[in-house]
Amino acid sequence: MLFERNVTPPKLPFTLQPKTALLIAAVVAVIATALTSFFVVDQTEEAVVLRFGKFDRVGGPGLNFKLPLGIEKNYNVPTSVYQNMNFGFRTQQPGGSSGYTTVYSSQDFSAESNMLTGDLNIVDVEWSIQFRITDARAWLFNIEEREATIRDITRSVINQLVGDRAILEILVSERTAIEVQAQELMNEVFKSYNFGINITTVKLQNVAPPKGQVQDAFEDVNVAIQDMNRLINEGKQEYNKEIPRAQGEAQQIIQIARGYAAERENRAQGDVARFNAVLAEYQRNRAITRSRLYYEMVEDVFKNETGVNLIDKNLRNFIPLQNLGRGQGGTQ
Repeated sequence: MLFERNVTPPKLPFTLQPKTALLIAAVVAVIATALTSFFVVDQTEEAVVLRFGKFDRVGGPGLNFKLPLGIEKNYNVPTSVYQNMNFGFRTQQPGGSSGYTTVYSSQDFSAESNMLTGDLNIVDVEWSIQFRITDARAWLFNIEEREATIRDITRSVINQLVGDRAILEILVSERTAIEVQAQELMNEVFKSYNFGINITTVKLQNVAPPKGQVQDAFEDVNVAIQDMNRLINEGKQEYNKEIPRAQGEAQQIIQIARGYAAERENRAQGDVARFNAVLAEYQRNRAITRSRLYYEMVEDVFKNETGVNLIDKNLRNFIPLQNLGRGQGGTQ
């Protein structure tokens, strides 16, 4: 038994005339042309325009026009935005009603951060870079795997600088030098590749020995170094307190000795002058000067004595004179 089915398309509720169809096609073509004839470039961007897939020009911020219907295509590049890359760690920024909060990713990136130092130790170095696109055309067309290439070059430079230094230098004194040299070397390499970017900052975030016994040993070393520096500072403090005091006492003793020496010298010079004056008088009149010196000597010897009488050994009847003096209330 055969069944027949009517496959004739249903008639439209209206009749589409050829002129109407052409008009509709023209309107659609005009709208498509209008929509594909302009593009907007943000203030932080530059637009690279291709004509039939070939570079034509670079457009600036604002409203720009291009040939429609895919003849020209634009690619906006953020040339005024500073972009970041992290090595050895990653950060996540989960959104929320209160804004963005940066947290560290729990993944392990030790393959990027573990490095061999110049003294054959292993150190874990986490760092980040900040860069800006300076040439939009070079950024789009000169390098194929841009992010992977940036990571490879950056890791190579940091490994080179870390491998040229001892581990204690990397942990303590050479961090700033590594950052500065890394920025210079990275920019030299990117410039030689005509990459179209400029590294503006290299920052070592965390530098430490690998976790485990090695890190514990280095922490003990750091504690010992801190104790050593503390003891040195305490010694310097005690030195600065005691040495000036000792120097002051020494200067005081020196000044006293100098004063005593000056006093002795002046006294000696006075004695010499007095002796010379007496000598001159003695040479002019020896008898008188001898008697005067004798009296002065005797007076100086007995000036503090009481109850002493000086008599001439040839003097007679001295006792009655003493009694007479006591009777008058006087003293001889």
